[in-house]
Amino acid sequence: MKIEETPLPGIGVRRELTLATGRRVGVVTHRDGQAELIVSRTDDPDACAASIPLTAEESAALGALLGHTQLIAQLSAEQEDLSGVTTHQFPILHGTPFAGRTLGDTQMRTRTGTSVVAILRKGKVLASPRPDQDLLVGDIVVIVGTDAGLAAAANILHSQ
Repeated sequence: MKIEETPLPGIGVRRELTLATGRRVGVVTHRDGQAELIVSRTDDPDACAASIPLTAEESAALGALLGHTQLIAQLSAEQEDLSGVTTHQFPILHGTPFAGRTLGDTQMRTRTGTSVVAILRKGKVLASPRPDQDLLVGDIVVIVGTDAGLAAAANILHSQ
């Protein structure tokens, strides 16, 4: 996918891409560090239909959300060629025995044969988490394994 970059003299830089629908979506990064999410009009791709100012924190969160979508899509696409292997997302809920403990405390791989490939936390992706990574209430743990392994993982993460 091609991202077009256009200098905006006195303002900053516009970076955008054309979607399959023909609509253009992008970001204007101002010289002062401010950012705007922009969406083109359908009847005039050079005219702006919407401009949404974003704080630095909002920009980072939006990027992480979109990255999360790509990670899950990539994992799903990769597993299509692997019969019997599935990716599943498990939330860490209040009352979960491993909330506030480390991933290593679960002994997930040893006990289930599954692999934790990511933790999704507050819009950010923690890819390939280490055993010393804390599990927090609200986290989503992304695990790859067989159906039996994933069922065992669910029992570990959700047993009281």
